[in-house]
Amino acid sequence: MNSDNVFSFHITQDRERRNLAILELIRRKGPISRAEISRVLGSNIVTVTNYADYYINKRIILEVGLDTSSGGRRPELLELNAKSGYVVGVDISPTNILAIVADLKVNVIAKVKVPRPPVNMEELIPEVTKAIEDVIAKSKINAPDIKNIGIGISGIIDYPSGTIRDTDPARGRTRVSFLKFTKAIEQKFNISVYIGNDASCAAFGERTLNPSADVDNIIYVYSDVGCGMVINGDVYTGSSGCAGETQIAYNGLQSDDKGYIKEFAYLRPWGVDLGVVYEAKKAVQKGQATEILNTAKGKADAITKEAVIGAAKKGDKLAIELLDKAGRDLGVRIAYMIDLLNPSMVIIGGGMEAAGDLLFEPIKSSVKRFAFEEPASIVKIVPSFLGEDAIVMGAAALAAREVFIQA
Repeated sequence: MNSDNVFSFHITQDRERRNLAILELIRRKGPISRAEISRVLGSNIVTVTNYADYYINKRIILEVGLDTSSGGRRPELLELNAKSGYVVGVDISPTNILAIVADLKVNVIAKVKVPRPPVNMEELIPEVTKAIEDVIAKSKINAPDIKNIGIGISGIIDYPSGTIRDTDPARGRTRVSFLKFTKAIEQKFNISVYIGNDASCAAFGERTLNPSADVDNIIYVYSDVGCGMVINGDVYTGSSGCAGETQIAYNGLQSDDKGYIKEFAYLRPWGVDLGVVYEAKKAVQKGQATEILNTAKGKADAITKEAVIGAAKKGDKLAIELLDKAGRDLGVRIAYMIDLLNPSMVIIGGGMEAAGDLLFEPIKSSVKRFAFEEPASIVKIVPSFLGEDAIVMGAAALAAREVFIQA
């Protein structure tokens, strides 16, 4: 497996694991005492002290005060020095390129968003480079203070071959070397670059930055496009980095095969809008009266998922029915994943979560109906905490994680 420029999802070195465990605990819980770190991690207090002293000397953590004492000397508290370094996060979505600069606590310093041009992966390099240049300039952070660049990208990443494959037929499903992609950016800025699948980045972002997601087993459902998985506290990407695709490869099938799989409709791709835009346009073309058309300013071609959601919130019958069906269908797929992986939490992202209960109630109804009672009884199904920023924040959080691992 080619691991160059890939996020370190699986850590083998003891020191790197200890670095990550201590620094991540300080990030989450600080200010925190050495004794509390020792207790939480089950590590010897001398070992924790040695690591802490090393991080203090490197200015990665700071001594910020004294904790209450049960007798004897009051213990000093430790806190992550968030300004000791910065990271860049990038989200290369099907429609936009979003870039941020953040500190080591993943507090956003600056943000830039530009449309993604309709070109293949390789031709995106100048556009991504420009977005990174712009966000660094906007942040006013000195380039040498930026430690890593993290990129979340839509498409299928294959680690053994070192490639990313764009799955969008409109762009020709091109394949590009992610090493060439990342090395070009790395050489431009002289900063280490790491890349990962967009849904995997989003799952890690929610796990790291969502206060309610401090659990070890999470599924992040990126509409129907794919999912990111956190299993036993770490991102799961599979044997070659391709895990998380929740649909069959329908677009490449012959017509006979497509006819055969009609009975397996819940495995077919619906798109990031769960098919509601297509169904809404079809209904309008048949002359059905609906507030959706008014929300889209009278233009059928201008109907978007936001128009459908907006009309549904105004009580439009068609829009409500479309969201209900989309939720029930997605709920069947989620029920299967709940039975398979038994997560504590399922997080819905990708934009459709903005529909609120109009989507979530039918999802939960399907889960209750089709999932086994035991895993369904413990799972929470919630909207994304980070919203449209889940991928870029996750990419930045993973870039900060690499700083901790290498400390």
